[in-house]
Amino acid sequence: MSESAPDLDLRLVRYFTVVAEHRHFGRAAEALHITQPSLSRQIRSLERQLGVRLLDRTPQGARLTEAGEVFLPRAKALLRSSAQAAAVTRAAAHPSRITIGHTLNVPVVPAVRELRHRHPDADVRVVQLAWNEPRPALLERRVDVAVCRLPLRDDGLRVTILYDEPRVLLVARDHRLAGREHVTLDDISDEALPRMRDTAWNAYWRIDPRPGGVPAPDGPLVEAPEEKFELIAAGQAVAIVSAGLRAETLHPDVTGIPMHGVDPSQVVLATRAGDDNRLLAPLLEAARTHLTSSLVAAGVAGEAPLP
Repeated sequence: MSESAPDLDLRLVRYFTVVAEHRHFGRAAEALHITQPSLSRQIRSLERQLGVRLLDRTPQGARLTEAGEVFLPRAKALLRSSAQAAAVTRAAAHPSRITIGHTLNVPVVPAVRELRHRHPDADVRVVQLAWNEPRPALLERRVDVAVCRLPLRDDGLRVTILYDEPRVLLVARDHRLAGREHVTLDDISDEALPRMRDTAWNAYWRIDPRPGGVPAPDGPLVEAPEEKFELIAAGQAVAIVSAGLRAETLHPDVTGIPMHGVDPSQVVLATRAGDDNRLLAPLLEAARTHLTSSLVAAGVAGEAPLP
């Protein structure tokens, strides 16, 4: 008789994928909002269920074992399948439900209020997404709509540009360029800009390569966009960001300078290609009407939170 398969706890499987993504128990624990000792216990519990060791601790953080490398893609597929099954089931029971995701300082309140006004019977939910979550959140059916800034891979998605946002240069308050009315790429030709492992992000936000094919100067490698603010405040780097992020809210010791001669960034609304949720069309109409670049100038990112 063959040995029965273990009953895997999907919560533990998700914890494993987060540690595998961060390659560090401490950062993974922070992302999961649990303590590091608790996370370590949960991973050991999953390893006992599977009967194999998935992760080895290293001086740098954590490393996947050979078994962990094999399990990781299957763990992600298992979580996607579970999320899709739950979403499809909920959709069948609640055909008038929509979940709207948005990234940092991308306003959605006016469009959501309009949608709720037009469809008072609908279950309209709003969640905040990390910078790199919109695409997986859509494909895994954790959200039905994502309002975010580019870059965004659009295969399998339907993407609509809502509005442009100017780009600004973030510098320390005592930086040589601080106080300038505007800057150009020539002004920062030798300035270090933080890098990420995401090549699309690097190309878009570092403007790499520069006009003429010149590579952007290398800067410190960071794991998340938020990590760069301390580096900028300390004078170790500068960064190009959207004006919609509002420099004064990012770090007390950084300031923003308008950039001239560079294309603006863009805020988009993305959905799954072929999704027939009846609330998508009215939401898109509301977004086109109420989410415009004038909101950035008016400071709408500080609006009251949704209930």
